[in-house]
Amino acid sequence: MEHYYSEQQKSLPGIKKIKQKIKGKEFEFYTASGIFSKEKIDKGTLILAENMVIDKNAKVLDIGCGIGILGIAVAKLFNADAAMSDINKRAVMLAKKNCKLNNVKAEIHQDNLYEKIKNYDFDAILSNPPQTAGKNVCFKLIEESKKYLKNGGNLQLVARHNKGGKTLSNKMQEVFGNVKVLAKKSGYWVYMGVKE
Repeated sequence: MEHYYSEQQKSLPGIKKIKQKIKGKEFEFYTASGIFSKEKIDKGTLILAENMVIDKNAKVLDIGCGIGILGIAVAKLFNADAAMSDINKRAVMLAKKNCKLNNVKAEIHQDNLYEKIKNYDFDAILSNPPQTAGKNVCFKLIEESKKYLKNGGNLQLVARHNKGGKTLSNKMQEVFGNVKVLAKKSGYWVYMGVKE
């Protein structure tokens, strides 16, 4: 069974272009079959993109980046030094194309979570975690994020609060000793844990 969180996609890509405004700025992205939310930017990612808290020139990692929406948005909107990672080869290929399309530079890895990430001093890690991949994957994403953040750095993730988000928020509280809700919209909550 092919999932968007599978490494290799067998379906024909059927690449197309979509437009999306993020924080008032127009973006274009290539999308395709075999990736998460291929028709349009999913609601969770968009809510995180609109409510993320990023400092100018920050070092940011978009983990489980899909086609690169969050990483490209932070590079463009905050002049961030962006890195991206996804297990899905097709998503990574599209993230690279989307960087060119939006005229941004980013370090992009085809990777299982943090395996190829060499930086340990990110200001922020952003994710719309792959909840359908299971709780263990999401918990690992949260637990390991701490070692890739500088002191004062944060993990920001979005989830449906009543569909697993509460569990992820509790895990963030356990790992970071704190968790703050940045936004609530359409059942999605944006959570932030800060490394102290």
